[in-house]
Amino acid sequence: MSELSERAGSGLNCRNDGGFTLIEVVLSLALTAMLLSLLSTGMYAVMNDWENDMAVLDEQLDQTVAVLQLERALQGAFPHSYRDPDSLGRLVYFQGEDETLSWVSTVSPQRSGGLTAWQLSSVEDEGVYLQLAPARSDDPRERLANVEPVLLIPGYTASFSYLYEELDFSKQWREDWPGHELQMLPLAVHVLLTPFGDDPRQRPLNLIGRIRANEHRDLRPARQSSPPATVTPSALLPGGF
Repeated sequence: MSELSERAGSGLNCRNDGGFTLIEVVLSLALTAMLLSLLSTGMYAVMNDWENDMAVLDEQLDQTVAVLQLERALQGAFPHSYRDPDSLGRLVYFQGEDETLSWVSTVSPQRSGGLTAWQLSSVEDEGVYLQLAPARSDDPRERLANVEPVLLIPGYTASFSYLYEELDFSKQWREDWPGHELQMLPLAVHVLLTPFGDDPRQRPLNLIGRIRANEHRDLRPARQSSPPATVTPSALLPGGF
């Protein structure tokens, strides 16, 4: 009997020596839970920073694409003319003011054929809105007025100025461009996008759209032929003369 008890006791001691006590198991579980908690918190912070960076990148990419599209549309400005019902004469459609700009371009965001009427409007504390409509043989203002504006560049206000050539061949900027009176397009359009928020990552953006077809050939006044003036990019900026 004593020998059997000794064997049982020795077997119990062997199990104790080869396993873990309850305190050791509890401590290991607590440490594992703590490590998992720290790991999940770190992963959440990394994922949150990643999503914020991706959101900023997407916003910057959207703004870049919008600015590039505007530059292409301005470069493709077309001297679209329509018949005035009062005078029965043909007028060039290009309405440029300090905070709004309407013109007809050969460039369309949908890459559709034909001409497209563009209209940009700067709304304070909202951004720059865009309206698009097909340009036909008539005045496109009524069709543009029936189109719902789309917020193209949020967080920025836009101001426009227009480059023209004086009789002495000097280049000057003006704050408006009534195409129906001048009967031609400007040489270039300067678009200044100014952020109105407190985000330090937003900076003013300058866009210079050089208009290739700057005059309507049918409406161009007769004058002596002279070599075309060369306009450098630095000269296109306001105050660069």
